[in-house]
Amino acid sequence: MQDAQSRYHSALELYRTTDMTEKDICEQTGTPLSGFRAYLRRYHRELMFARHGIEIPPGEAAKIRLRKKSGQTAAAHAKYKDAIRACDDAAYIEFNVSQIARFFDLNPTALANQLRNHYPEILERREKERRRLGVNDNLHRGVKPWCKEQYAEAVEHLRTTEDTIRQAADLYNLSYSGLREHLLYYYKDLIRERANKRERAKTNKMRGGLTGSGGKHAPTLQSVEKYREAIRLYQTTAMTQEEICAETGVTVMGLRHHLRKWNKELVQEHCDVDRRKERDCSYEIKRYLKSTAAKYDEVIRRLKATGLSTAEVAREFGLNPETFREYLHEHEPELSATIGMTKLTNGRLILTRSAAKYDEAVRLYETTTESLKSIARRLGLPYNSVGGFVRRSRPDAIAAHNCLLKQEERIREQKENLRCEKEQAESADLMLKKEIEEKERLLLALKQSGGCKRDAAKLLGIGKSTLYNKLKAYGLGK
Repeated sequence: MQDAQSRYHSALELYRTTDMTEKDICEQTGTPLSGFRAYLRRYHRELMFARHGIEIPPGEAAKIRLRKKSGQTAAAHAKYKDAIRACDDAAYIEFNVSQIARFFDLNPTALANQLRNHYPEILERREKERRRLGVNDNLHRGVKPWCKEQYAEAVEHLRTTEDTIRQAADLYNLSYSGLREHLLYYYKDLIRERANKRERAKTNKMRGGLTGSGGKHAPTLQSVEKYREAIRLYQTTAMTQEEICAETGVTVMGLRHHLRKWNKELVQEHCDVDRRKERDCSYEIKRYLKSTAAKYDEVIRRLKATGLSTAEVAREFGLNPETFREYLHEHEPELSATIGMTKLTNGRLILTRSAAKYDEAVRLYETTTESLKSIARRLGLPYNSVGGFVRRSRPDAIAAHNCLLKQEERIREQKENLRCEKEQAESADLMLKKEIEEKERLLLALKQSGGCKRDAAKLLGIGKSTLYNKLKAYGLGK
């Protein structure tokens, strides 16, 4: 830490006291740009936020992500927020986006890009209002027909394949940045769909399949070409790996790594066909003595017959439970996968201890409308664990719970409708009762005044015209 402080002291001082870019600071002080950026992110995050005008409570800088996976960065938000607010303000409606950008000393194209990428509703709202007021400039907005036609094939290609944007751009001889901006502006659904697909493929290790970076999990063309001859010899001859490497000029460690990572099925086939090569595939499957295998045979029969746990059977025969589990995992994978598992009514296999642990929570969840978080809290269980178990193993419980919620919502709606109807009926009855009472008062006043409407109005404490209107409304005008 002290070495880093001394190395970046002058660069840090310029960063704190000037508006120079990080690149210019590093060129002036002779410090590596990547190292200085890493030093700032790790030890002086509060300076990074302060430089962009973002106020952070003391001690909170380390907890805040500097940027999201996608979307507007915090720095861009701080830079453009005032101008974006002005674009949505009626006071600036007579000015176009370029003029507003110059008011705030911003690049017009950059502000327009921020609006198109992150605030398209502001642009749409603003354009409608400008047309209504007659101050629009009559310029075309949105994707131009020729532009849509230019990128149509590449967009369709990206919808139907897992190629990257750069690969699609190269395939159709298009500008990578142009295609990327076109997708960001007008095909946000496609961008989100591809991002979600990459997120799901993060742990994918299947050759040829999609990875989290958007590429394919496959060896590079250079690697394939480098080991092509060695792989051919490995597949078609009985030569050892050392002999193949001596023949082709590649390293033994490199060939073994390439085989282990990209040609596992070839390694297994080679081991099965030629047992002399067992030492070459020792990294794939651990080899046991025949006496060891014979010793475990009886234990495995006992495990299959009794249904006891691995640890219980291992202790019964005086074996190390972990060693026995490892043997089962390598030589009895199907048995190893089902030990300690129980089958649910929906056919899913789950750990018996998990089924017992979460049984009451699942029962309550599928038979009541109480939320799973509330149930977990009441039973003293971790909500994330219960939620993960239900999502993975009990989708039927989720369906049952959602069905109960819909039923409860329908009942609530019915009760609300009945209440409204009752209130309306009561209100109508009250109005009718008031009308009858008022009609009786009018008739009584007329009777007491001997039919003189002026005197009747005085008795009722209302104006003569009001009395005439009421008599007319009740059909008593004659």
